[in-house]
Amino acid sequence: MICFVSFCIFWSAMFFVSAVDVNQCKTHESFELNQLSKRGDIILGGLFTLNFKTIRPEFFEVSLFQRSQAMIFAIEEINKNQTLLPNITLGYRLYDNCMALPVALRAATALLADMDEVINDFSCNGSPPVIAVVGDPLSSHSIAAMRIMGPFHLPMVSYSATCSCLSNRREFPSFFRTIPSDAFQVKAMIHIIKYYGWVWIGAIASDDDYGQNAIKAFIKEVSAFGCVAFIEMVPTVYKKEKILQIVNTIKYSTAKVIVVFSPQVEFFKEIVKQNITGRQWIASEAWSTSSIVAVTENFHSFGGTIGVAVHRGTIPGLEHFLLQLHPDFSNNKKIIIQFWETLFDCKFPQNLSKVNSSSRICTGIEDIRTINTAYSDVSELRVTYNVYKAVYAIAHALHNLMSCENGNGPFENKTCASIKHVQPWQVLHYLKEVNFINHLGERVAFNENGDAMAIYDIVNWQLSNDSRIQIKTVGLFDETVKEVNQISLAEEQIFWNFESRKPPESVCSKSCQPGTRKANKKGEPVCCFNCVPCADGEVSSEVDSVECIKCLDDFWSNHGRNQCVLKELEFLSFDDAMGITLTTITVLGTCLSVAVLAVFIHYRSTPIVKANNSELSFLLLISLTLCFLCSLTFIGQPTHTTCMLRHVMFGISFVLCISCILVKTVVVIMAFKATLPGNNMIKWFGVSQLRGTVFFFTFLQSLICIVWLVTSPPIPAKNTKYFNSKIILECDVGSVIGFSSLLGYIGFLACICFLLAFFARNLPDTFNEAKFITFSMLIFWKHTVAVEVFAILASSFGVLFAIFAPKCYIIIFKPERNTKRALMRRQNVEQFSVEHFNAKTRADIMAPEKILGKDCAGINRGITVATPTRSLCLVRDVESVPSAFSAHVYSQLKDGLWLLMMKGKHPGCLSRTRHQ
Repeated sequence: MICFVSFCIFWSAMFFVSAVDVNQCKTHESFELNQLSKRGDIILGGLFTLNFKTIRPEFFEVSLFQRSQAMIFAIEEINKNQTLLPNITLGYRLYDNCMALPVALRAATALLADMDEVINDFSCNGSPPVIAVVGDPLSSHSIAAMRIMGPFHLPMVSYSATCSCLSNRREFPSFFRTIPSDAFQVKAMIHIIKYYGWVWIGAIASDDDYGQNAIKAFIKEVSAFGCVAFIEMVPTVYKKEKILQIVNTIKYSTAKVIVVFSPQVEFFKEIVKQNITGRQWIASEAWSTSSIVAVTENFHSFGGTIGVAVHRGTIPGLEHFLLQLHPDFSNNKKIIIQFWETLFDCKFPQNLSKVNSSSRICTGIEDIRTINTAYSDVSELRVTYNVYKAVYAIAHALHNLMSCENGNGPFENKTCASIKHVQPWQVLHYLKEVNFINHLGERVAFNENGDAMAIYDIVNWQLSNDSRIQIKTVGLFDETVKEVNQISLAEEQIFWNFESRKPPESVCSKSCQPGTRKANKKGEPVCCFNCVPCADGEVSSEVDSVECIKCLDDFWSNHGRNQCVLKELEFLSFDDAMGITLTTITVLGTCLSVAVLAVFIHYRSTPIVKANNSELSFLLLISLTLCFLCSLTFIGQPTHTTCMLRHVMFGISFVLCISCILVKTVVVIMAFKATLPGNNMIKWFGVSQLRGTVFFFTFLQSLICIVWLVTSPPIPAKNTKYFNSKIILECDVGSVIGFSSLLGYIGFLACICFLLAFFARNLPDTFNEAKFITFSMLIFWKHTVAVEVFAILASSFGVLFAIFAPKCYIIIFKPERNTKRALMRRQNVEQFSVEHFNAKTRADIMAPEKILGKDCAGINRGITVATPTRSLCLVRDVESVPSAFSAHVYSQLKDGLWLLMMKGKHPGCLSRTRHQ
């Protein structure tokens, strides 16, 4: 029979009673529904989708008829079972919802209330028309039906409605299902997407409760790791413009993976019509195993589809039962006639009309075995298996109700329900506690939300040898196990509908490799990003890192910035080029100092050595040797010992060096600037005083070093201030005050030297080392702060070459100039002259008889001249000066005379003295 469509308000389709008399009511109006029914002690209701149209010509889906037959088979099997519901016969009343909500509501109403024309029983005794309903397959229909059934606590066990909204026990307290909720379906799909690393995904859903809730849950899950490229809703009522707009969105999107929560056939037809390929489709359970969509002509576009399907089961004996079906013209079996005519493409004579008068006549003896159809195919029992489990769940609830013992019942006063007068709310109580193992060893139970345990098959659309689409199981999702083991895939069995035959890549931006981080593009989804290299000292070791991690202090990023490696230790090593160079220079300087010392010792009796105070010169050369050697403590990896030695050794050695220069300078100044003869100041600059002065200055520096080392000595330290990628091993000075005192003391002595050099600037060149002292001090203070070892070497070489190089040159290469006469000739003749004296003194000086006398401390042919600042001895022949005067200062006058500056009182010279 056809499904009469009426889009009037639901309650207009409800029957109204009007009293014929006190004890009798009649229905105001009735409507016809496609049904299958059989009487029994207890009636179970059923809602199925058989027709896809509500007007002629109807579109009867043969494959879906298998589901209603599975319910009948399960009821018949239970009735034959002597252990389950003994002495109770189950009946059924099944309706076709014609894929239309108004019809589904009428069917739900028909199950809730008896459809007899006359109602005589007002006692409310006995059982209602049905005590539980199997169905509806659609989520939107189930929601609407539960709005009617819920207030009456009539249980509904759906085998196909997956909307997660139906898990709300406050709104749907009597709803159960043997198919997992969409919440689990979405979770299974997310596991597949994550498994292949897809992060740029398109989403399409039907514009109903099922699609809207599924897409909402899907977006929430995807947002945790990826992005939805687009979202489109397929209208439940076909609209060509909307379908074309959705297809265009797919065509121009960069997303290669598209998830679809919609079984709308017209949408799939348009995809095939426009020849859209190169997309990986992820199918929800609503169409993953649909024989309507999985046809050969669709394979070019939809081949390789990966879908989430209801877990497959087997029902022993079902195939035989399906093949035993024969036409039945009873009023309650008219659906079978419609099925028969569709299956064999014929018409029974009584159903012929002018429109289909040319149709082949059905005989009723056609054999179903001769036709291979989805109806008789029991190899892929998925939703059908859920129908089977739903019937058994209700049967077990009734069995538990029957097994109740009085006094231990769950109801008021511990009473039990009567199977003869069972009520839906009592069945509802026992359905919540259903928990049994079926013939496949699978546990059937419901959680607190009425949901079944989530187990899905992962299926893949492949082309079989006979060019038909084969929906092959390639994996399993089991929500009951641990998270890491919930999904398993046989990857080698999956067909990919791409030229490469490999999984596609679906990303807005390619993954950022280790060593980079993601930087979101402004105004675009988070999956669209740029890959920015990590900064120096930061790394990322994972793909698609959102941030770079800073390395620890002793680590630095490698070249690829994907790993922290130990920083390179940098110090002045004996092995590198700089270390070798400095070591060579240090050894050279040391050897030169020792060589000069050896030369001075060997020629210690010569005038040039004596004229420069040989003892101080020896000490100065020893201090220079130590200065050179202390440079070696700055080379090599710093240790506690070398850190203390380098500064202490340098400080003491250099102070010794400066002390010697300082004392030599003082002696020269005092020799040339001594007061009148008879002044005793010169006696304070004897050998003992000179040694004591040098020792005193050096002792003060040693005292500073000892205090520094005791309080806070230098220690090895790691310096990362100048080079982030390297650790410079250096010596930390420890006490800044101690180190500053050491350098400050050196600076103090250097300043005194500089000042004395200024005072001695006009002395004769042979005895004036002021400019050499100044030069060496400038070298030291220019470099010591920056690079100590260079400063030490530069200062040491400066002193060595500036002071000793000229003298060594004369001693070794010009021995003829190492005489008193040669030393005196080398002075500036303009320094002293006879004209410096008054006329009377000049006359005495130039008198021959005076010049030839022996009046100046036994010096032949000499004369003594006294001035207010010095006592001088003038001689004609410098060779006649005794060796005792060899250390005195000489100068040749332009008049052919030689000037000798006296040291102390010489009575023999004072007898002929003249005053200016």
